[in-house]
Amino acid sequence: MLNDQFGRQFNYLRLSITDVCNFSCSYCLPNGYQCDTPRNFLNKNEINTLVNAFAELGTKKVRITGGEPCLRNNVTDIIKLCKNTPGIEKVAITTNGFNLLKKIDEFAEAGLDALNVSIDSLNPSMFKLITGHDKLNLILKGIERAVELGIKDIKINAVLAKQFNKNQLKDFLAWVKHRKVTVRFIELMETGDGATFFEENHLSGQTVKAQLLAQGWLQVVKGKLNGPAEEFCHPDYDGRIGLIMPYSKDFCKSCNRLRVSALGKLHLCLFAEQGIDLRELLNEDDTAATVKAIQAAMGNKEISHELDKRLTGATTHLAMLGG
Repeated sequence: MLNDQFGRQFNYLRLSITDVCNFSCSYCLPNGYQCDTPRNFLNKNEINTLVNAFAELGTKKVRITGGEPCLRNNVTDIIKLCKNTPGIEKVAITTNGFNLLKKIDEFAEAGLDALNVSIDSLNPSMFKLITGHDKLNLILKGIERAVELGIKDIKINAVLAKQFNKNQLKDFLAWVKHRKVTVRFIELMETGDGATFFEENHLSGQTVKAQLLAQGWLQVVKGKLNGPAEEFCHPDYDGRIGLIMPYSKDFCKSCNRLRVSALGKLHLCLFAEQGIDLRELLNEDDTAATVKAIQAAMGNKEISHELDKRLTGATTHLAMLGG
């Protein structure tokens, strides 16, 4: 098991397979994807070495992220590769859902266990304003198909922003009333390119938490592969509500995930100053060197990010590492 000097155990890998995204969300890529890095993303063999190395170190869960991971034409093969890696118990993907209806059947067949879809509003007009695309109804159909296929762990990610969706809690509550789906509200995080947007739009998740508790929602005990998110259930609702509050006290205390970029850099934190390049090691005949490099890097893991001091590290926008 991977451990750091603060006693935390790391069993969860967030693997970016591209930093390209086809949406232009106001809080992430308001001007669209700028193609400001090389597009020589990790190939399937390199991903195989990487995932096997992490599995040898006790990783149980792999989440495939982007950018938008479904822009990779071999994303289904990557899901299957991760699922077939000895030691990996859970394979998830985070997507904007643009082609989910078309791809979800093959994802399920490949072994996908969990699905996260970014939907910041259930109002089609607001959704289009935030993302730049009029695809909400198509995305919702993809989610319904995932439910039909029996994918049990389905989450909707909604970033809280004052100017867009601060009053839409009731819409999401109505949506999960009869759906076994979790809606997770994520506090807006400041990035290098998003300081002004952050200043104008940041909302504390504590306000949502207070509303939930006042309405009889109960906090759920975390599972062994879960991270810092707080999750709530209600006896009158089939679905759940989650909160990710990176500005709350002790948020990083339960951190259990590491990140690898689409170019093969290990990031010990989403807001680290730099990544550790593993790519050359991923082309060796076995995993030994990669395992050693990951273990050595853990000594540099900090106890917490410093978002409260407005220090955002090298993260210029969230599409760099998939959040």
